[in-house]
Amino acid sequence: MQLIPALDLLGHDAVRLQQGDYDRVLFRENIDTFLEHVLATDPPLVHVVDLEAARSGTVRPDMAQRVVARAGTTPIQFSGGIRSLDDAHTILNSGVSRIIMGTAVWATDNSLATFSQALGEQLVVALDVRDGTLAVRGWRHDSALTVDEALRRCVAVGVRRLHVTAIARDGMMKGPDLDLYRTVCASGIAVVAAGGVRDEDDLSALEAIGCEGAVMGMGLLARLGISVELEAPL
Repeated sequence: MQLIPALDLLGHDAVRLQQGDYDRVLFRENIDTFLEHVLATDPPLVHVVDLEAARSGTVRPDMAQRVVARAGTTPIQFSGGIRSLDDAHTILNSGVSRIIMGTAVWATDNSLATFSQALGEQLVVALDVRDGTLAVRGWRHDSALTVDEALRRCVAVGVRRLHVTAIARDGMMKGPDLDLYRTVCASGIAVVAAGGVRDEDDLSALEAIGCEGAVMGMGLLARLGISVELEAPL
């Protein structure tokens, strides 16, 4: 079971948002300073989300290069604004180990197969779930695609790994949505869970369900001794 620390980028800062809301920035610090704290925990890899790119739809390879250079031998999983194969190759050529794509893989009926065939193990498909359906474009828009339909499509084209976020739990420190992860793990695809992961008990519960790893954001701040005051949920 991998504990994967999260590094979210907004502008030129490391941040933590609550429930993916750009208007609720709960934590902000220099990227290099925060990454130094993260790397000191000796993580198996670092999960990086370029929120700026996710919002604009334009990748920032310079940010990927910056994180890779600072991370040294620690692998980087990178996401945010990757909307085409050209974008994907641009970010991969920056030195990251794998990329996460959500919005683009659901754009057309053939998109998922195209990206899966072209990128193979380096592609992680994002299932960003809100009220049973997928959210896209930096979580700012809801799609009509259900979790079950998304899983069916992923199995059909041979997707190797899923990154599944329970949006309502993100940044709330209320524990992961275990029912969601049971459903997704039943697909047989490797699953990395995100959203609400707080402590060892949550990690054990996710491991028992079958997740291969879990991303920790707010919980990571607590581990690093950084105090953040949560806002009331929307």
